[in-house]
Amino acid sequence: MCFVLHCTATDASIAVDAPPSESRKPLQVYILAGQSNMQGHAKISTFEHIGMDPATKSMLQEMLGPDGKPKVCERVWISSIGCSDSEQTGKLTAGYGASTDKIGPEFTFGLYMQKFTNAPILIIKTSWGGKSLHTDFRPPSAGPYVFSETQLSNIQKQGKDLAGIRAEKERETGKCYREMIEHVQFVLRDIRRIVPDYDESQGYRIAGFAWFQGWNDMVDSGTYPNRDKPGGYDAYSIALAHFIRDVRKDLNAPEMPFVIGVLGVGGPTADYGPDQQRYKSTHDNFRAAMAAPAQLPEFQGNVATVFAEKYWDRELSLAKSKESQIDQKAKSIAQERKLSGADEKALIEKMRREGLTDRERLVIERGISNLEFHYLGSAKILGGVGVGLAEAMTQLESAQNPR
Repeated sequence: MCFVLHCTATDASIAVDAPPSESRKPLQVYILAGQSNMQGHAKISTFEHIGMDPATKSMLQEMLGPDGKPKVCERVWISSIGCSDSEQTGKLTAGYGASTDKIGPEFTFGLYMQKFTNAPILIIKTSWGGKSLHTDFRPPSAGPYVFSETQLSNIQKQGKDLAGIRAEKERETGKCYREMIEHVQFVLRDIRRIVPDYDESQGYRIAGFAWFQGWNDMVDSGTYPNRDKPGGYDAYSIALAHFIRDVRKDLNAPEMPFVIGVLGVGGPTADYGPDQQRYKSTHDNFRAAMAAPAQLPEFQGNVATVFAEKYWDRELSLAKSKESQIDQKAKSIAQERKLSGADEKALIEKMRREGLTDRERLVIERGISNLEFHYLGSAKILGGVGVGLAEAMTQLESAQNPR
């Protein structure tokens, strides 16, 4: 089912401050989709770390209200599925991440989008952890998932039920894509359920789509057997191009701006240390594959990329790496000395105190709330990604609808 939009395109601005008040405009609808990092595993407790860096202190000021608590947006509403057992709705604030004490890119995305336009905004977020583009989000025009000869050979060697595996793969293929489209359509059928003062006379406009996914595809050596070689992820680029075409078709929004959040765990690969070099070619290849659709002629001026590596916090990751090395050394000593669990814990704490600087201990304590592949659970990193997505979206809209 597709929707006929009830409005025309609106102007966009990339001004730093909120645009001046104008007459009411159509509701601007933005769709955010992806896997666990679109869900967001950055705890609110890591907000303080944002203010510890002069470069991001202004972002923290945007995120907090006068009372020092996470800001509640008055012109941005959200409907989110995938982060909890039921749909989450309300005015945008912190707590729409993977759990109610976390944020994903949606928080700063909404905060900054409302700075760029005076129109009301609705974010529809559909995100599920551990999902792939090659199967779960596979778009209709990409066709069925095709097993490689290597996969088929391994299945047969292991004596597994090939027919059963094929049937299960067929059931799973496109499941998240369908749920995403169905939820967007469900929300748009009754917008007042989410936005109580929605003005039907103004209508709505599907103003953009942001995609932030990739981990499950990047680590899948079965689907991408040549991932460490140039072109090893070409199938991802092809599927993502189909995805962009299909969502535009299924949502009846042929010119909808589309922003690709390119996976950036670990930061720029040029900065990788000795222990990361074995991942460098794979990470480079995958990031190139994610960004590739934006170079297609048909997507010029309407698809943009945001490289999440730009928002990686090197100080944070180096401090965590140093702590991990200290922990490993302490555990090795504890094993040699046959220490009890309590004594091992005490040794780790002692070696941390001696081996880490005050600054390193502080940034670890205040800036990290999850694992590296979840961007360290850092609100500074995921907040930056959200801002980047908003800026890229606004630039696309401005190019399409110049003042």
